[in-house]
Order: sequence, then structure tokens, then C-alpha cells
Amino acid sequence: GCPAKKVCNVAAGSALLRDEPLVESILTAVVSAVDIPVTLKIRTGWDIESKNAVTIANIAEQSGIVALAIHGRTRACKYKGDAEFDTIKAVKQSVTIPVMANGDITSPEKALFVLEHTGVDGLLIGRGAQGNPWIFREINHFLTTGSYLPPPNLQEVHAVITDHIKKLHDFYGPVMGVKIARKHINWYLTNIDTALLSTVKKAYAIDKPVQQLAFIDKVFYALKNKITIAA
Repeated sequence: GCPAKKVCNVAAGSALLRDEPLVESILTAVVSAVDIPVTLKIRTGWDIESKNAVTIANIAEQSGIVALAIHGRTRACKYKGDAEFDTIKAVKQSVTIPVMANGDITSPEKALFVLEHTGVDGLLIGRGAQGNPWIFREINHFLTTGSYLPPPNLQEVHAVITDHIKKLHDFYGPVMGVKIARKHINWYLTNIDTALLSTVKKAYAIDKPVQQLAFIDKVFYALKNKITIAA
């Protein structure tokens, strides 16, 4: 289901939606080659005029796929506009394997709407969790109780982001770790307050792990004490 140009240009990802026989051939071969359950994630179609998710879903089920996830946009949509869930609902009604919905699920209310509208068995959350890993417990609590959890306090956010960034440094090393961590710092801080965007931009000039962690500490010290972050 990947819509990236470099992927689709080599007849992979979402490009496969235009070749249903090839999809069947690939899925059958993969399912036959392994002894573990195989799942599939797709988009609703190549473009608005050629939504074939229902056909692909039936091919997948007949090929032995055990569960299906669908992003509510076509390849042509990429990540623009709003995800639509009518196609996902139609897919759910056409197959017996578990179906999961994906796309623009960014709040407990949206999660409930998608579940009720489509009848799917579960949800996949991607961009909605960027800088906000608490979304999973918030949605689970809302679906279970009908009430909202309070947002995490600054102490918890500080601890989580620090642990996350340290693990990125450890896993990717001091050069790539710092570069990859920049976008995560952006997501975490702007999720707290979009007004922090100008502050986040300062982090992009940092090229050492210890300085990146010190920057995070400085930001949270200022937030906790309600003081202006120095330039």
C-alpha cells in the first residue's frame, strides 16, 4: 500500500493495485512459502476512478491472507485530503477475515466513529501517534468507559521523550541517531503546543547527542517553570 513514488516506480507498493492478477500471484506465493500467518495492508485503489479494494480484499482472502488493513485513501491521494471510510466498510462486508481501518485516526472520538461506521475489527494508528504515544491508552480508555483520560503531565512527557531520544541515539549511533531524533522532537514538542515550532527549529542545528538531550531538558525546564525559552 505504500504510495511513495520511488516504490510505485518499481511496480511495488500501491502500484500493485493496478495489476490484480499479479497481486494474486504474489499473495499465493508468499502464503505458500511460509508457515506463519500472512497479513496485508492496502489502500482503497490507485485513484478515485479505480477503487478496487473490495476486489483486492477478496483476492487476498482466497489467497490465504488471514487479516487485512486498509488505509482510507487512494495512491493518488497520498496523504492529502481526508481519509474516507465507506470503501473500508464495503470491504468489511465482503470478506470474513478480520479487517482493520487506518487513516486520520487522531482522537478517541474519531476512533469510535470509524469503528461504528465501518464495523471493522480493529484500528491502525500511524501519524496520529507521532509525538503522542499516549493516544493508544486514551482511545482504549474512551472506548471502554466513554470518558476521557487527562493528558500526560509535563513530567511524564519529559521522561518519555528523553528515553525515546536516548534509544534512538543508542540504536542508530551519534550521527544518524541525532538526525532521526530531530523529527521526533518536533512531533513531541509541537504536540504540546504549536507555538513551540520556533523553538523546535533551534534543535535542527544540534549535531551531538548530549547537546540534543540538554536542549530537551532546557525546554521542559522552561515549560514546567512557565518561563520564556532563551534563544
